[in-house]
Amino acid sequence: MGSSSYLSLGLGLIIFSFSIASVLVIPFIDLLYKFKLTRKKEAPRKGKVPLFDKLHDIKAGTPVGGGILIIVLVCLLFALVFPLASYLGVFIRSSFELKTELFIIFLTFLSFGLLGLSDDLVKIFGKSHAGILGLSFGLGRKHKFILQWILGLSIGYVIYRYLGIHILHIPLFDRVYDLGIWYIPFTAFVIVSFSNAFNITDGLDGLASGLLVICLLAFLIITQGRLDTPLSIFISIWIGIMMAFLYFNVWPARLFLGDAGALSFGATLAVIGLLTGSLVALVVIGGIFVIEAASSAIQIFGWKFMKRPIFPLAPIHHTFLAIGWEEPKIVIRAWLAGLMLAIFGLWLATI
Repeated sequence: MGSSSYLSLGLGLIIFSFSIASVLVIPFIDLLYKFKLTRKKEAPRKGKVPLFDKLHDIKAGTPVGGGILIIVLVCLLFALVFPLASYLGVFIRSSFELKTELFIIFLTFLSFGLLGLSDDLVKIFGKSHAGILGLSFGLGRKHKFILQWILGLSIGYVIYRYLGIHILHIPLFDRVYDLGIWYIPFTAFVIVSFSNAFNITDGLDGLASGLLVICLLAFLIITQGRLDTPLSIFISIWIGIMMAFLYFNVWPARLFLGDAGALSFGATLAVIGLLTGSLVALVVIGGIFVIEAASSAIQIFGWKFMKRPIFPLAPIHHTFLAIGWEEPKIVIRAWLAGLMLAIFGLWLATI
């Protein structure tokens, strides 16, 4: 099966998964309303209302849980399509041992999704507690961070032990570094970083989801070039479902991902970069996620060591919102920047 046939398969799966998801999104939104899985107001009941809450509490009441639908649909459609593709004569070729590669992909996709789902449920149905800037909801940051690292280290161990990956390639300079067993914590760092970076970016309608579609399209091209059938099919199905979700997630959003989607999708994007050996390209292709996370880190540094904020509000998309940019303008400009970074990252992946 040639590269053109793989491309046809990928494009067909995008259309197929988009069609299935488009039919199911509206009934799913109604279901979320029925079970009261909607966003809460976070502003304190008394005293000064933080700027963040002034900008975002207007979104209260919007259903949260799009990530649940996407994760379930990707898993079900992959389970249907992958065996059928083989039966129809598609040559299944993977960069690694097939079962192990699939195990790593879905271990990441599902485990971080379950962690995010537990956080969503606590946010919606649990009691609020005092936070740094008003009320705080969900799992404690330390507990969630520890659990992310446990998952990240577990996935890193499987990649190192059973796929034998332990090197880091730096394009342009054409340097290769053998990290040995240190590849495990390094992998965990990449996974946890991207999981949180995606979650941080998911603060404006359509921002993180649109950027993810761009990143996935770039990695679809990379996996097509490497003829990695499992990853190609997985990404194609994911893209189609994400595009159907994005229709309802753009401003003004009718449906949010929630942490179930945000934590899962960031971690899985990182694993795709690791499995394709395109880690530097991942950092460039997902550059907006990196910038968003860096802006939050800089803001925390300012509060801790300078006793003042560096930005009016963090992450950086909130700064643009605070200075008067309209939400759709911020999102579309971020998409354009993400598209150019994806093109640059693709170039890096080909040299």
